[in-house]
Amino acid sequence: MALPQESYLQFTPDLKICRILNGMWQVSGGHGRINHKTAVESMFQYVDAGFTTWDLADHYGPAEDLIGEFCRQLIATRGEEAVNNIQAFTKWVPRPGKMTKEIVEKNIDISLGRMDVESLDLMQFHWWEYRDSGYLDALKYMAELQTEGKIKNLALTNFDTEHLQIITEVGIKIVSNQVQFSLVDRRPQVNMVKFCQENDIKIFTYGSVCGGLLSEKYLGKPEPKGFDLNTTSLKKYKTMIDNWGGWVLFQELLSTMKQIADKHQVSIANVAVNYILNQPAVGGVIVGARLGIAEHLEDNAKVFGFSLDAEDIGKIDAVSQQSKDLYKLIGDCGDEYRR
Repeated sequence: MALPQESYLQFTPDLKICRILNGMWQVSGGHGRINHKTAVESMFQYVDAGFTTWDLADHYGPAEDLIGEFCRQLIATRGEEAVNNIQAFTKWVPRPGKMTKEIVEKNIDISLGRMDVESLDLMQFHWWEYRDSGYLDALKYMAELQTEGKIKNLALTNFDTEHLQIITEVGIKIVSNQVQFSLVDRRPQVNMVKFCQENDIKIFTYGSVCGGLLSEKYLGKPEPKGFDLNTTSLKKYKTMIDNWGGWVLFQELLSTMKQIADKHQVSIANVAVNYILNQPAVGGVIVGARLGIAEHLEDNAKVFGFSLDAEDIGKIDAVSQQSKDLYKLIGDCGDEYRR
């Protein structure tokens, strides 16, 4: 199985990425027990199938360690060059507080050590508390470490448009912002997309299949509750659906998407990802990888084999227009983490 050329994006001058990123939040706990040996073995399957780009974080359990072990095995079995064909994007999520270069560098060095690399492809920075302007100090020191070669590219995760603009205006070059973006959560379309287009910033999206809720598995089914929501993702995105318009409207969305999926001989999840991938400024969609538990490689590959036409998009948008305005209810991208 080889992915077509349009599955890839020259994201930065030094990084060509797969536009479906393998999300490693699923190894952090709450999505089933992960066997490290099996997980690393399955990472070879992803890369061999063309899914070369990984999204992880310092707090995603063993994610950084798994990348380090995978890279070592890749070099040992396929040579030094093989590791140049994968990309690993991590995150640093510090507690707010005074930021010094020593604190920043210490944490960057931890990620470098765990991932067993000399330079981080992409460091995506998250900050919990905007009232603490320490995030600007942290980013300034990260920019210095970028100049020194420890970080190749600087990025953000879950920053709103206002603070992305503040960071951009002080002269810190940000290449991407990772935010929730799906057919249920369209908040990026209000301000984020336009700002990113104007400032050459890519959006990486998560939650685009709502933790698996945007799939045939939930079409025509009673509303899941309690023990039915047996992963952290399902709990999180079910709450988002409740805010958006509830289970009855969600069933209408699934039904509409099923008609479109059948027309193109793909899955509901394929339609969900394809729609978001084709939004302006979107560089890639992160799809959770439950390594060694559940693989969806063949299905994910189908995302690049069809195009939604105007009729398809019109039908989806007609359902979305019946929903509540999540921007008014929650705020801009990432505001759900700061309420």
